[in-house]
Amino acid sequence: MGMTEADTALGYEQARDELIEVVRKLEAGGTSLEDSLALWERGEELAKVCRHWLEGARARLDSALAERDGGDEGGGSGDRGE
Repeated sequence: MGMTEADTALGYEQARDELIEVVRKLEAGGTSLEDSLALWERGEELAKVCRHWLEGARARLDSALAERDGGDEGGGSGDRGE
C-alpha cells in the first residue's frame, strides 16, 4: 500500500493543506465509521508524502552543508596553488 504516482506528484504544500483538511473533518465528527476510516487512510498517505518531501529537503541540506564544510577546509587553497 505504497504511495501512488498521484501522491508523489503532490507538492508539499498541497499535501499538507489536504492533510489539515482531513484532520479537520475527522475532528469535526459526524462521519460514518467507513468514511472516517477512508479519511484516516488518506491522512496516512498524505503524512507519508509530507515526510518524503521533508526527508528529501533534509538530505539536500545535509549534502550542501557537507559540501560547504568539506570544500572550505578540504584543499581549496591547494587546488588553486597548482
